[in-house]
Amino acid sequence: MNIRETLEKIEGRTLSPKACFSAHTLGRERPEKPHSFRTDFQRDRDRIIHCKSFRRLKHKTQVFLAPYGDHFRTRLTHTLEVSQIARTIAKALRLNEDLTEAIALGHDLGHTPFGHAGEKTLSSLLPGGFSHYAQSLRVVEKLEYEGKGLNLTFEVRDGIVKHSKGRGEILENDLKNMPRTLEGQIVRVSDVIAYVNHDIDDALRAGVIKESDLPGHLVRIFGRWHASRIDRMVEDVVRASLDAELERIAMSPEIARALSELRDFLYENVYFNEESRSELEKTEKILKDLYEFLSVHPEGYIKPYPENDDIQKRVGDFIAGMTDHYAMRLYKEIFFPKSWPL
Repeated sequence: MNIRETLEKIEGRTLSPKACFSAHTLGRERPEKPHSFRTDFQRDRDRIIHCKSFRRLKHKTQVFLAPYGDHFRTRLTHTLEVSQIARTIAKALRLNEDLTEAIALGHDLGHTPFGHAGEKTLSSLLPGGFSHYAQSLRVVEKLEYEGKGLNLTFEVRDGIVKHSKGRGEILENDLKNMPRTLEGQIVRVSDVIAYVNHDIDDALRAGVIKESDLPGHLVRIFGRWHASRIDRMVEDVVRASLDAELERIAMSPEIARALSELRDFLYENVYFNEESRSELEKTEKILKDLYEFLSVHPEGYIKPYPENDDIQKRVGDFIAGMTDHYAMRLYKEIFFPKSWPL
């Protein structure tokens, strides 16, 4: 028996019967020989961490443009916070922590530069629209490793593409719209717990909102501080999921309703507030101009894969993969006049 087989047996003895066991994965699109000391979900986690899309997250905006402050969250720090929250819940419920971590680390690989504004702009430009969760799946299936993809397991890919529905239900009653695994459902709720809390923290730091702006009844439910809010939400998810006998990941009606209200508060007062509108318009212009230019002049920029997709789709891939810094630098390179050399 090798180390991987020993680890799989340990999972069988220690995890909940409702967990997704690595030995029972539905597999990869391209079959691979099992590793001698890593389970399939551990391999997926490692592939995500080592891919280029993951490294670029450090220079992608979460809410506030990264150049304006060292302590604001980026897509990378958001991803790490989601992973930490999700792993805490998975461990408490005796579910598969490796699978949970892999999904969490890969869930935002397809996000655009410039945060919510970038996604909204790209969605308006592409004929078929754009969603970051579908793009994250596209990244791991068709774009990474020069078009070969990461060849991840079904469970990780399922969790990535179903981790979000924008402002829709956090945990839907219709399970066909939810991740197939409990681990994937954990990441879905952890994503919202993470961004609602750290975006409040960043908005307060930026002066976009004041503590007194937070709805009083939500402060009474969750507490005033970042840590107390997260603890209240995570504890509720664990208790409600156990009460549901792990038939699904759940929240109590009170906390689910309050969390949705807090998310709505952020959309109205932070993500698209009037004060930040002028800055968002600048980023919209950058992406629109780049899209129009690259659609006509793809040479030297646009990859020839996936070969069955039209140029607009591949331009969308290129723009979605940009960091904030690269988008601004390329815009300057293409559209700003250059000084005449002496």
